[in-house]
Amino acid sequence: MKTTFEVLLVDDNPADIDLTRDVLAKSKRRFHVNTVTDGAEAISFLRCQGKYVEAPSPDLVVLDLNLPRKDGRDVLADIKADPALAKIPVVIFTSSQANSDIARSYELGANCYLRKPGNLPDFVAVVQSMADFWLGFASLPQKEKR
Repeated sequence: MKTTFEVLLVDDNPADIDLTRDVLAKSKRRFHVNTVTDGAEAISFLRCQGKYVEAPSPDLVVLDLNLPRKDGRDVLADIKADPALAKIPVVIFTSSQANSDIARSYELGANCYLRKPGNLPDFVAVVQSMADFWLGFASLPQKEKR
């Protein structure tokens, strides 16, 4: 059984990044959280390009929708269209409650859509539940060798 899970957190909000990292650090499971703050960096990380040539392959991508340089929807579409990346589960974790964003995310292949709660206890609970489900209970595909 795996002891440390690789998570790629794609978010441009420093407070949300810090809080998500903190919640994961306190989890029963061990996580290594890599963060990027825009969509273009996310794709470079996932494809091991540029400064991310040594980047680990994530077990889970946690993706915000509203990002600079490359929108989260475009990142999701790129991930799911790339055979080398398509099997990686992508959880949309965003403040948007728009039905159109939810529907579009699933159309593009999102594995889950979670709204960021506006208060601390609920935010912590959602991140803990996400980690427990995706990296505790769900069976994930074996990673391809790079």
